[in-house]
Amino acid sequence: MRSYFKIKSFIIAGICIITSLLFINWGKPIDESVTVVKRITIKSTNKFYISNKAPLQPDQFIKLPAGSIKAEGWILKYLELQRDGLTGHLGEISAWLDKNDNAWFSGTGKGDHGWEEVPYWLKGYGDLGYELHDEKIIAETKAWLDKVFQSQQPNGYFGPTFKQNDYTDLWPNMIMLWTMQSYYEYSNDPRVIPFMTKYFKWQTTVPDNKLLQTYWENSRGGDNLYSIYWLYNRTGEKWLLDLANKIHNNTADWTQQNNLPNWHNVNVAQCFREPATYFLQSKDSSFLNATYTDFHLIRNIYGQVPGGMFGADENARKGYDDPRQAVETCGMVEQMASDELLIGITGDPMWADNCEDVAFNTYPAAVMPDFKGLRYLTAPNMVISDSKNHSPGIQNERPFLMMNPFSSRCCQHNHSQGWPYYAEHLWMATPDNGLAAILYNSSEVTAKVGNNKEVSLKQTTNYPFDENITINITDANAVEFPLYMRIPGWCTGASIKINGQHVDITPGAGSYVRVERKWKTGDKIEIFFPMHVTVRIWDKNKNSASVNYGPLTFSLKIDEVYKLIDSKQAVAWDSKWQANADQSKWPAYEIYPASMWNYGLTLNDQPLDQQFEIIKKAWPANNFPFTQNDVPIMLKAKGKLIPEWTLDKYGLCDTLPQSPVAVTTKETDITLIPMGAARLRISSFPVVK
Repeated sequence: MRSYFKIKSFIIAGICIITSLLFINWGKPIDESVTVVKRITIKSTNKFYISNKAPLQPDQFIKLPAGSIKAEGWILKYLELQRDGLTGHLGEISAWLDKNDNAWFSGTGKGDHGWEEVPYWLKGYGDLGYELHDEKIIAETKAWLDKVFQSQQPNGYFGPTFKQNDYTDLWPNMIMLWTMQSYYEYSNDPRVIPFMTKYFKWQTTVPDNKLLQTYWENSRGGDNLYSIYWLYNRTGEKWLLDLANKIHNNTADWTQQNNLPNWHNVNVAQCFREPATYFLQSKDSSFLNATYTDFHLIRNIYGQVPGGMFGADENARKGYDDPRQAVETCGMVEQMASDELLIGITGDPMWADNCEDVAFNTYPAAVMPDFKGLRYLTAPNMVISDSKNHSPGIQNERPFLMMNPFSSRCCQHNHSQGWPYYAEHLWMATPDNGLAAILYNSSEVTAKVGNNKEVSLKQTTNYPFDENITINITDANAVEFPLYMRIPGWCTGASIKINGQHVDITPGAGSYVRVERKWKTGDKIEIFFPMHVTVRIWDKNKNSASVNYGPLTFSLKIDEVYKLIDSKQAVAWDSKWQANADQSKWPAYEIYPASMWNYGLTLNDQPLDQQFEIIKKAWPANNFPFTQNDVPIMLKAKGKLIPEWTLDKYGLCDTLPQSPVAVTTKETDITLIPMGAARLRISSFPVVK
């Protein structure tokens, strides 16, 4: 009898152990399927969100309709600053937005002014309203668009009726179409689809020798192409694909080997995506490859600098490739938009990496902390921000380095798209009816997934200033769907927990973790992206060095002195303001250094964690980490002054000396802060010995 009970106990114990192993599954719930993927395997089409319709190449990721994502954390703060600052009030300031005799607001296309400025501004202004659910902004956007609808002529053309040398300039209309597309996604206004259809019907009647002939429209025809595909995906009318071929064939050739149609910095940042857009229809990989080639070509020649951009000033010039060469604010926001579009087309996480690089490191310092002024040009190495003419040190001849709300026609208006578009791409839908965390920031997304169930996910993080990201399922009723989480290209050793249990995977940098399971309210995902100090040597730019901590690039902390100046005097020739604009509310500033900036970085053979001290501070109470005083992280490093490295005859920091630089000055402690918080900065350091 004892033997029987021993055997029975042994069997029961064994069953218990086996059952436990089955349910524990070495730290993973049994109903969980976790994989690491480089790209999505597309076997179906998303049932709930419009994506590319056959025969177009299917999307890897699908943009959610405007208003689906509620920004939180520091990105919400940025949107609020835009609303309360230049973006939200530009209609009261800019003469180009004056409704009186404005060709965009007349309802007839006639007026004494009206080109790219109105659609540039509306493109981001409207999306800002949809993001914040701001009824005042939404109503103002609609008031402008109502006039655009009225302006459509019987033949289908809309907007201003100005012509250039007998050519109808389609460039400003391209921007307005993007504004219409966001408006439709938010409102479902039934006027939009027939409006765009009629306009594109008109384009089919324009002879090739009259189509896309002027400089801007010819360079930027890819934006027109994208809108054609947007409409085709909603109507399926085959003639639109014929028009797409026509537009592509008349757009500047961005597929050239070792050359670009032009080297204007905004054109490059915006137009290099055209071949990848056309790849959706042609399915010819050479077009997709051309976009990658263009991206690397400009950076190989002029982009040996940190911050995700390149140093072209307005137009890149051979021999001018030092980190003191700048990029327009327009170029920054267009590069971000290109990255966001390309992540959908290709699924390649490198585009999200580049978008974050620009968004975190280059773009924030191009605007004032209160978002009431901006700079036309910003460089990785920039130690003075004044109203003087620095040409030919920089390519532009006018006062383009100062912070001024009236500084230019383009950036003054085009800046508006930067953060709203970024916020709209934090989350994207997937072809397998799931969701993907693409760009990390505190936010809440509400979307349909799985078998037509609506869910809400809330992301909480101080990324990129922190390594931890939490995603909570705040509203889901046992619905099965895949959730993708991007692993940044800079990150090794990422780890994930689901409901407190470690997921037994080793995701590589530049990949996605895909988790498919039945999600329910209360489920919690914890993501850890370990950050370390890294140093990048730019061997094609004097062996200079830049310092990173995770996705953040760091700059020398230079004491900044702000000098108030007359914002209506030190402006470019094409800057205009409304007569009743209150200058006192919209000041302009020059920024001067009040401490030494000409330091080289001391590096040795010791591990980097012994050469740099990481200092972390409390998160700022105002939720805005992009100022010198409020950055939550700094680095202590060692450096030496380089006495010969001074301002040059053009009033710019001189070009980099060749590293390593031999100096006799004493080694000293230097402080580095995130590049995005440094409106004066040295981000590419000479290395001293």
